[in-house]
Amino acid sequence: MTQRKFILDEKDLPTHWYNIQADLPAPLPPPIHPGTGQPIGPADLAPLFPMALIGQEVSRERWIEIPEPVREAYRIWRPTPLVRALDLERALETPARIYYKWEGTSPAGSHKPNTAIAQAYYNKMEGVRRLATETGAGQWGSALAFAARLFDLECKVYMVRVSYDQKPYRRILMETWGASVVASPSTDTSAGRAALNADPTTPGSLGLAISEAVEDAASRDDTKYSLGSVLNHVLMHQTVIGLEAKKQLQLAGEEADVIVGCVGGGSNFGGFAFPFVADKLAGRAKGMRVVAVEPMAAPSLTKGSYVYDFGDTAMTTPLLKMHTLGHSFMPPPIHAGGLRYHGMAPSVCALYDAKLIEAVAVHQNPTFDAAIQFARTEGHVPAPESAHAIRIVIDEALRCREAGEAKTIVFNLSGHGHFDLGAYERYLRRDLEDYEYPAEKVREALAGLPKVAV
Repeated sequence: MTQRKFILDEKDLPTHWYNIQADLPAPLPPPIHPGTGQPIGPADLAPLFPMALIGQEVSRERWIEIPEPVREAYRIWRPTPLVRALDLERALETPARIYYKWEGTSPAGSHKPNTAIAQAYYNKMEGVRRLATETGAGQWGSALAFAARLFDLECKVYMVRVSYDQKPYRRILMETWGASVVASPSTDTSAGRAALNADPTTPGSLGLAISEAVEDAASRDDTKYSLGSVLNHVLMHQTVIGLEAKKQLQLAGEEADVIVGCVGGGSNFGGFAFPFVADKLAGRAKGMRVVAVEPMAAPSLTKGSYVYDFGDTAMTTPLLKMHTLGHSFMPPPIHAGGLRYHGMAPSVCALYDAKLIEAVAVHQNPTFDAAIQFARTEGHVPAPESAHAIRIVIDEALRCREAGEAKTIVFNLSGHGHFDLGAYERYLRRDLEDYEYPAEKVREALAGLPKVAV
């Protein structure tokens, strides 16, 4: 009988996070202070982040030790299983072997607690009482609400309006853990009020919700800001996913030929893929392909420009060198709310620019086609974000069938879709629209990029 599931013991839980900055071909371009035009220093970030996280953001140490209280919290659900998708393989009649890392077993239902718990811990250790954050689909907000409860912190979540309306049960989950949740744009901040004055019907965006959360944190001495993606320390905390997956592939006697992950800001993709990319950087896996999958409605890697830009709409964050559609980009209301972001993690962008990873954009309906096929074969109903990866996994497996190649394809199933059934209902009644962000809108947003002399 072919083994389906590969499970590690608690003693196999990683003791350190992997920091890809130690192995990049060149250092990442530094974040720039928008006022001075100079690289930012720790003092510039201190109003937003605890010093421990600021240190991790700039560290070039390869391995960062995971504090024991964080590992103890991880043990609630980690290590997560690696599963061979045998029934999907049979349905596709492919010689490819398909494996998925199943991150939907966490209390929040996604990979997000891997960094939420670490961020809550470091803030607690430095005397912070309250956290402010944004959330798109609600997975990050749920994770931080859960982590804040573990460490007895208050939590305020600015949830992108379209997701706030589409996913009420995500909001209720956050409130169950004690978080305060408002729709973004809100009347609680000047950034939110300005957006509502400009367009009272705006669906909101992650960039705008970030502006609100940053303003909230910067205006209160007891509050710090927590971010669910993009920054180096966030992606580093997520590398427990890929580190576990590598051990599990060894148990399966496999070496990955194709690594796939969905990508919006970069957290689940980086956390899963970076430990594998480390082998490529070291020359041990030159033939392995690493594929980032984004929505056609927010195609920052495939259609954006690799330049310095703000991480938020109100232009309050440091400038980051990244693939961006422009900070004024307002994405259409697709159901993969966690991927509706104008930019991308600088580390992911650097790898893409160096052609160490690939990127592809897919439409909403083909993505849900893949999600339904996966649910009807493997049983798990995937989050719409994760379904983007499944779309490409299925395409790769079909190519293997046509070519008669038995490749090993591994992807990160970053969360379940139990709170996304409204999107599935719209798909099943054929009421989903495919959005392709117009090229002229991209040009319009990019025209407003800040000028950086670097």
